[in-house]
Amino acid sequence: MPPARSLRTRGTMNENDENGPSTRLTRAKAAALSAGDVPAANAAAKKPLQTKKSTTTTAAVGTQRRRAALGDVSNVTKGENADTKEAKKPAATKVGLTSKATMRSGGVQKLSQTNSSRTALGQKDTNTKKSQQDAKGSGLGSGQMKRSASQKSIEKALQPEEPPRKKQDVEKKTQEKKAAATTIAPVEEEAEVPVEGSIDSLFGKLPPGVENLDIEDLDDPLMAAEYVVEIFDYLADLELETLPNPHYIDHQPDLEWKMRGILVDWLIEVHTRFRLLPETLFLAVNIIDRFLSAEVVALDRLQLVGVAAMFIASKYEEVLSPHVANFSHVADETFTDKEILDAERHILATLEYNMSFPNPMNFLRRISKADNYDIQTRTLGKYLMEISLLDHRFMCYRQSHVAAAAMYLARLILERGPWDPTLAHYAGYDEEQIEPVFRLMVDYLHRPVCHEAFFKKYASKKFLKASILTRQWAKKYHSLYLDSSLSQPSKYTKDHE
Repeated sequence: MPPARSLRTRGTMNENDENGPSTRLTRAKAAALSAGDVPAANAAAKKPLQTKKSTTTTAAVGTQRRRAALGDVSNVTKGENADTKEAKKPAATKVGLTSKATMRSGGVQKLSQTNSSRTALGQKDTNTKKSQQDAKGSGLGSGQMKRSASQKSIEKALQPEEPPRKKQDVEKKTQEKKAAATTIAPVEEEAEVPVEGSIDSLFGKLPPGVENLDIEDLDDPLMAAEYVVEIFDYLADLELETLPNPHYIDHQPDLEWKMRGILVDWLIEVHTRFRLLPETLFLAVNIIDRFLSAEVVALDRLQLVGVAAMFIASKYEEVLSPHVANFSHVADETFTDKEILDAERHILATLEYNMSFPNPMNFLRRISKADNYDIQTRTLGKYLMEISLLDHRFMCYRQSHVAAAAMYLARLILERGPWDPTLAHYAGYDEEQIEPVFRLMVDYLHRPVCHEAFFKKYASKKFLKASILTRQWAKKYHSLYLDSSLSQPSKYTKDHE
């Protein structure tokens, strides 16, 4: 029939059909073998797989016996057991090994070098899927699939076993790791240092009775506990470089210490209005003193020096410094923006752009760590440290010395206990070294209020009314710490009266 021919020719044109030229035994071949026509069976084996319609026609021509149901291989093997045995014998002589599945289904596939290499390397998924679809369409059932799987297992058994590539890579990596571990292990053992030795190398050997408070900060990278000793040693060296001349007023014909105190008191008010950091105020006063130590300034330009110094310090310390117009405004427009900027350039050139000032706030925080970061003690310490900005008698002492004396007096006022070895170690000064600065602070607190802005700033609740509390204590206990030389009126009191 014409439709049957079209199906047959379409089957021969399928180039991706790998089961087409095989010598498997189909139902048509089984029917031909039962009739005794061996050449016809060979010809049928060479033909491609046919559809349902074409296979039924060929079966009807080949034999008059009733065919088994399509897709049921077991019926074929039961009904034609004797005929298939005859066909198996000559095929078995040619093929060395066959599986039970191929013997049961009646098909024999010759093992060649190309077939074995294909099964070992694995066929493409597209070809295998297409061959499975063609097998289903031609009426072959699960027996055909079982045959191919068994043949693959036999061919794999015939080839020499090789470990998979992934397994080889894993074994190679494990061997490399073992070799690396054996080479690194002795180096790590040599690099290991006892804990006590490493702590001593980082922080130095502490004197007896001193607790090491920096060990707990080793896990915090922001604290830089490994370098804290070197940092404060460096700051101690900078203190001598940035100390101003404590007698610079002698070569200033138009200035007096009282004028300096008034200027600093006004800068404290400006600093509070702008809500700047404490470090900004200390740096500004240090810039003023260092500049006046090097240059002679007229009285009408003293305020300009103070404004420019605060402007420079805010640029150095603040995240967002006030604009130059703001400083001109707080000075009641006495100086223009250009004058402030010109004064800034002149001051920086005179100081050789050296802003490396060891701020006393750093030393106060260092001592406060040994004081367990007590807020009240540190607040009173800030107030006592700012006394050194207003009183010129503190100018000859280091900033670390002033910070230690401020913390010592604050603890004494609040009755926080004695000055133990741990506090003395982290402050860098013992009680005997602190005494001269401590007595100057008590003397200032005992005298009447000379700087109103400074007193009002620390009389607020924000600063725990530190100025009121300390003056009350000094009025009550000043006789215990001040001798007759300090209690008598001095040149300082005459200048401020």
